Amino acid sequence: QVQLVESGGGTVHPGESLRLSCVPSKFMETDSLFSWYRQAPGEGLDWVASISPSGYVPQYASSVRGRFTISRNTINKTIYLQMDNLKIEDTAMYYCQDHYGVRGQGTQVTVSS
Repeated sequence: QVQLVESGGGTVHPGESLRLSCVPSKFMETDSLFSWYRQAPGEGLDWVASISPSGYVPQYASSVRGRFTISRNTINKTIYLQMDNLKIEDTAMYYCQDHYGVRGQGTQVTVSS
């Protein structure tokens, strides 16, 4: 079965950090571009960050650049999103998606004072 499983979400205060993980199933093609997206309540799906197969060319939305870091472990195939200095406006469901459009079920991130 082809699937992605996200984890690592939670509820934090502004300024705190979280690290999200995205684990692809063993049948997935993992030598491709992977991205993180997020969807806030009542909003559309927004692109957050992407990473190339080599891991050397990360790209970020302007709203998270300098605070979030996308990375990938080529051994265990996991894709990470390190989120630092979180803001209330980062509250959303976060999804991992591969180059072919396969998306996981998401993990909730809530930033609240």
